[in-house]
Amino acid sequence: MSFLILVVDDEPDVEMLFRQQFRKDLRAARFIMDFARNAEEALERIERSQDATLILILSDINMPGMGGLELLPRAKALRPDVPVIMISAYGDAETERMALASGAEGLLPKPVDFSMLRKQIHDLVGFTS
Repeated sequence: MSFLILVVDDEPDVEMLFRQQFRKDLRAARFIMDFARNAEEALERIERSQDATLILILSDINMPGMGGLELLPRAKALRPDVPVIMISAYGDAETERMALASGAEGLLPKPVDFSMLRKQIHDLVGFTS
């Protein structure tokens, strides 16, 4: 059984950036990463994640169509056991309050501080390098 982290972001370079930042973890097969370009695609992936154990969802807040704050309660309804960390370029106190009130484990500002993200992943699921 493999562990899955789902990253939801509409920016095309996010996948490359995350794969580069977590390349040691991915090579060591600590977990796999899947990427969704919008909230609707993320919900489909969450529903289909039976072949891997979904352990974490990382979602941008500002996306075209359904935003991350709308995705959050729907994702938690499907998988209440899976922690969600929101990511936003606009990490003001009100956005953070709304994210936490809707069930997010935290809010990370963009650009992502990957050392902080690694610490949060470790705290939530117990591993990374």
